[in-house]
Amino acid sequence: MSRSGNKKPVGFATHITAGGIAGACEALTCQPLDTIKVRMQLSKSGRAPGTKPRGFFATGAHIVRRETPLALYKGLGAVLSGIVPKMAIRFASFEAYKGWLADEETGKTSLGNIFIAGLGAGTTEAVAVVTPMEVVKIRLQAQQHSLADPLETPRYRNAAHAVYKIVKEEGVMTLYRGVSLTALRQATNQGANFTVYQELKKAFQRYQPDLPDLPSWQHMFIGLISGAAGPMSNAPIDTIKTRLQKSTAIPGQSAFRRIVIIAEDMWRTEGVRSFYKGITPRILRVAPGQAIVFAVYERISKIIERVQPKEYEENKYTE
Repeated sequence: MSRSGNKKPVGFATHITAGGIAGACEALTCQPLDTIKVRMQLSKSGRAPGTKPRGFFATGAHIVRRETPLALYKGLGAVLSGIVPKMAIRFASFEAYKGWLADEETGKTSLGNIFIAGLGAGTTEAVAVVTPMEVVKIRLQAQQHSLADPLETPRYRNAAHAVYKIVKEEGVMTLYRGVSLTALRQATNQGANFTVYQELKKAFQRYQPDLPDLPSWQHMFIGLISGAAGPMSNAPIDTIKTRLQKSTAIPGQSAFRRIVIIAEDMWRTEGVRSFYKGITPRILRVAPGQAIVFAVYERISKIIERVQPKEYEENKYTE
C-alpha cells in the first residue's frame, strides 16, 4: 500500500474478508486465555478469610485437570460465528465515522475525532454482534463439566443449543443482557485501540520514510501495544458485565438494579481486587489478539489490493 495518492476507502467486501480471517486467527489463538479470564471473573474463591483467589496459571491448570484441555476452547463456536460480522462492522463503521469526522478541506481526521470514531465503532459492534455473542460464550464457558466424561451432560451442548435454550427459557432479550456495559467496554476498547494504533503507525512511518509498507512484525508490535490500552482502562466494567451475563433474570428487577447489586456484592464480599479479576489473562488475550488482527488484516487487505484493478486500489487508515 502506497502512503500517497488519492485512493478510495476500503470496501465493505474487504472488511468482511480481511476482518473475518483476522478475527478467526485471533479466536483460534487466544480462546484459551479468554476462558481462563471468564472463569477467574466468575470465581468466588478467596472469599473465605485466610484464603487467596485462584490465580491465572492455577485456574488454567484446574480447568485442564478437571475438564481436559479442550475445555479451554468452550464457547469457541459462538466466537467464530460472530467474528466475521463483528470485524466487518468494526472496521467498516470506524472508517465511516472517521470519514464523517474528517476536516472538509484537508480530509484529515484529528486525534480526538479518531478516538470518537473508535468509540462509535465499539458501540456499533457491541449492539449489533458482541453482546449476544458474549452472552452465549460466557454461558458455555461457565459450565464446569468434563469433556472426557460422556455421561456428564452440560446444560448447553453448543452455541446453537445455548441460543435455543436461552431464548426459550429466558426470552430473546436475554441475549442482550449487559448491552450497556458491553457497549461501554467495547467503545473504550476501540477508542483507545484505534487511536493508539494509528498514532504509532504514523510514527513508525515517519521514521522509516523509505519503506512503502510497514512489515507485518511492526503491525503486530503496534497492535500489541494498542490492544493493551483498553483492558487496562475498563477492567471493572468487564468483570461486572461477565457476572451479569452469566446470571439468570430475576422478575421485576431492572438491568441497572442488577448491575448495582452485583457491584455492591463484589465490593462487600470480595473487595476492590475482585473488580480486576481476570485482568492478566484479559490483557494476555486482547493484546496479542489485536496484534494478530491488525497484522492479518493489513496483510490480507494488501493481497486484495494487488488482485484488484489499479483504479480500485484502496487505502487503509489514511488521515
